Amino acid sequence: MFVVLLVMAPPSCLMGGLAERLAILRSIPGVGDVTAIALIIEMPELGELEGKQAASLAGLAPVARQSGKWQGKERIQGGRATLRQALYFPAIAAARFNPDLKRKYEALIAAGKEKKVALTAIMRKIIVMANALIRDRRRWTTSHA
Repeated sequence: MFVVLLVMAPPSCLMGGLAERLAILRSIPGVGDVTAIALIIEMPELGELEGKQAASLAGLAPVARQSGKWQGKERIQGGRATLRQALYFPAIAAARFNPDLKRKYEALIAAGKEKKVALTAIMRKIIVMANALIRDRRRWTTSHA
């Protein structure tokens, strides 16, 4: 119920920089109200970390499994599971409708990556991008590269 009230509240009712952080996160295509609020609640450090630290804290950084000459597959582990759950469907939406992330997703699929692996990479890019945008206090814009 708190989440619904926070979404419906006018920005002037929100404390300090929360309104600005919420607006920045909402500007990312694929990230809606619920996801933006989940990011703010589950990861209050967002905007104060390096990109790799943010991905690792969310549990979206690849961890290599190896011992001596044996080398296994990389996988994600640890981190904040609720944050990963909150990013799953926005990653699906971003892979379809966010032009930059759609190109990245399609490039990973074309390179032979499994769809779940490509989707996890999109989740990681969303959290790293959200961290950078909040740190720089700017909204998302389409890159023209």
